[in-house]
Amino acid sequence: MEHELFVVALGGNALLSPKEKGTTEEQSLNAERTCEQLAPLIKPEFHLVITHGNGPQVGNINLQQELAKPEVPPLSLDACVAMSEGSMGHFLQMGMLNSLRRRRYRRYVVTCITQVIVDPDDPAFKNPTKPVGRFYSEEEAKSLAKERGWTVVEDAKRGWRRVVPSPKPVKVIQRHMIKTQVLFGDIVICVGGGGVPVVQMPDKTYKAVEAVIDKDLASSVLASSIRADCMIILTAVPNVCLNFKTPQEKVLAHVTTRQLRKHLEEGHFAAGSMRPKVEAALNHLANEGRRVIITDIESLPKALQGKAGTHIQRYHED
Repeated sequence: MEHELFVVALGGNALLSPKEKGTTEEQSLNAERTCEQLAPLIKPEFHLVITHGNGPQVGNINLQQELAKPEVPPLSLDACVAMSEGSMGHFLQMGMLNSLRRRRYRRYVVTCITQVIVDPDDPAFKNPTKPVGRFYSEEEAKSLAKERGWTVVEDAKRGWRRVVPSPKPVKVIQRHMIKTQVLFGDIVICVGGGGVPVVQMPDKTYKAVEAVIDKDLASSVLASSIRADCMIILTAVPNVCLNFKTPQEKVLAHVTTRQLRKHLEEGHFAAGSMRPKVEAALNHLANEGRRVIITDIESLPKALQGKAGTHIQRYHED
């Protein structure tokens, strides 16, 4: 029997909650807990790729660069993304290794610093929309915007955040290596924070650019290219809902791509929260993907049995 290949996309809050400071101890403990919750997928009969967000972490790293500017030359945003890939990969890799050892599974875990090709003419470069870093009050955010030249916006009524360009991912450069490694039996952690954005130059070389790629969209591009059997997007809520947080709220349990696309076009999903996850699901299924599950990590065991979460599949009529 062939092993099923899962791509699991974790949010940046899997390692750092909004109320935490982001210490090494906090992120390490959160990684341990997250990896324990992923236990249903680390069995030897499954192939597993883990991707993750980095919004809080890359924002903090970038802020460190700004504050240290009088003493140390600041690194560019793409370098900060790579730093977050390495540090978060370290925490997740340790957590996953410990989970494997507790169960006496002889598998290994590898973290891949991942570059993702974007279009240099993507209009996102002229219209920053991707939130990074911590939440601020309106007064704090506008003061920082004036002081540091940031673009700031209110993020889903939870506070104000810095926003940066978020071009669409085109191709994951390391996709073949990732698939080879995972089919060999290792668990691969990659596409951290959507990967480091790069553009291809006329001479076919690559150049990094300052931006942040949406990790769910980048994960969907990777999942399609390595022909994953299932993509799982883990978020803060157990289901995708229509009319979210209103008296007319309706939970979506099983939905086709045609139905979900119609709901998207009707404006049901907020740009700063569920919309990119729905777009990522539709993108994957439009590129020969088989199925997508959107849920929270606590509901994962039941979701794998089809008893929780939102399940999206592409049918012939779609």
